[in-house]
Amino acid sequence: MASKVRLYVDHALGEGQMVPLSREQANYLFAVMRLPIGTVLSLINGKDGEWDAEVVEGNKRGGALRCIAQTKPLQEPPDVWLTFAPIKKERTAFIVEKATELGAVRICPVETDFTQSANRIKRDRLQAHAVEATEQCGGTFVPEVAELARLSDVIKSWPEDRNLLICDEGLVHQTHSLADLPIGPWAILIGPEGGFSDAERAQLTALSQSYAISLGPRILRTDTAAVAALTLWQKHFGDWV
Repeated sequence: MASKVRLYVDHALGEGQMVPLSREQANYLFAVMRLPIGTVLSLINGKDGEWDAEVVEGNKRGGALRCIAQTKPLQEPPDVWLTFAPIKKERTAFIVEKATELGAVRICPVETDFTQSANRIKRDRLQAHAVEATEQCGGTFVPEVAELARLSDVIKSWPEDRNLLICDEGLVHQTHSLADLPIGPWAILIGPEGGFSDAERAQLTALSQSYAISLGPRILRTDTAAVAALTLWQKHFGDWV
């Protein structure tokens, strides 16, 4: 029996592999969705691709699935991180969701001098949003959501081989092109709603791997800027080419 249910599990996947269900997963599948024994689900774990798996036992307290066959290999997205200053709770969750759908491999919230919502960051919840987005968008790779860190500390330890694309609202009305930027690992930085401080601008400018751009003639909200920047990057350097 076929099902459209797609489920992330924290368990190895392989032919014949038995996969136990948590109480929460079992309650969702058998009490909410009311799936019968024999239903075939799609499973992902962020490592082993996507697998069809059959329900072999289940009730609202527990259950087990058996892997049948792989339907997709692991599809790792291009190597781009999204680094951003958190905003309101719902909008931060939106950024994580859309960054996952758009193919970020790592999502890094950073506290800047003008960040106002850092105390609302709950990494576990944001990671759950990334998992849910992967389940919904058909992906097989789940990006890591990093712990909140100070932007100044992140810059001090920035990897030498990773370029940084700074989306700077202070450059509105200036024209930029990504065509001449180097190919390689990248990160995109979206600043806070109040912009970067002078000290942060100086620190970012001093980073040899940094490139500042404008996202057009209008100042974008943080969540809009994140979607726009990832879209532009994917079009020029990613798997949309």
